[in-house]
Amino acid sequence: MSEAERLLREALAWKREGRKVAIATVVTTWGSSPRPVGSMLVVDETGRMAGSVSGGCIEGAVVKEAKAVMEGAPPRLLDFGVTNEQAWEVGLACGGKVQVWVESLS
Repeated sequence: MSEAERLLREALAWKREGRKVAIATVVTTWGSSPRPVGSMLVVDETGRMAGSVSGGCIEGAVVKEAKAVMEGAPPRLLDFGVTNEQAWEVGLACGGKVQVWVESLS
């Protein structure tokens, strides 16, 4: 079983338990990036996580957006890079760019 399959099964199990669940997926990278395209992070409404989209450097910001999406905000594309002031705030100083799609599991 691939990592993506494992994470999707985990997300489905959480959903079946009645939890709100969001999935964040790396959709674009450029330059030095901590995780490749297709990497996933699954989050529930309590902040429980499985997987990774960054090796930790942007995960706090992604979890914050995932919680907003679980509460009804529309899905969103997050953009982190060295030219983005927020990237420095969350620790993306690796010299690359990462885009992460965040959506609620309905």
